[in-house]
Amino acid sequence: MSTLPVYQWRLAPDGYATRRQLRARNLRPGGQDVAAQLERPRRRRGPLVAYLYRVDLAKPVRPMTAARWAALAKANAARRVCPECRRDAGYVIPTSLGTCAPCALPEGSRDGIAA
Repeated sequence: MSTLPVYQWRLAPDGYATRRQLRARNLRPGGQDVAAQLERPRRRRGPLVAYLYRVDLAKPVRPMTAARWAALAKANAARRVCPECRRDAGYVIPTSLGTCAPCALPEGSRDGIAA
């Protein structure tokens, strides 16, 4: 079992990129293993770690198909429907509330809230 090369923050050699950097170039790791890692020191906790992939082995991002666009639209529409009143809230319902604002804050409990 080999260990990964570890580089300090901002000192990685050319030819390596994080997932986000690959995505900005319209690339994806494409099944390759992590090639190296970056470590950013922190004062009171362990270092932040970012995994690096080789750019030369990366593959282009797969294009979105019509079926994928439809599935994504359906999933986003489902996040807008309140599970309690079954109405379209007009926005994505926050997971912290779990319901739309009118259901989460009934009329009686809004009296103490300053506008």
